[in-house]
Amino acid sequence: MSDTLQITAQNIKCGGCVAAIENGLKALPGIDQVEVTIDNGRVRIEGEDLSEQVIRDKLAELGYPAAE
Repeated sequence: MSDTLQITAQNIKCGGCVAAIENGLKALPGIDQVEVTIDNGRVRIEGEDLSEQVIRDKLAELGYPAAE
């Protein structure tokens, strides 16, 4: 059964941002699907054994830190 995680990230402004996030997160192990909503900065991740901290670290590394 896959897990779903939602994180609101900062600095998401365009399709290029969406592509960077999707490609960056899909490179992590266990991630099957990434959906990014530009309007509210919501990043929805589906996969197996998701680590929220690893995903938050990756988003920050990509330049889209999680909004606290």
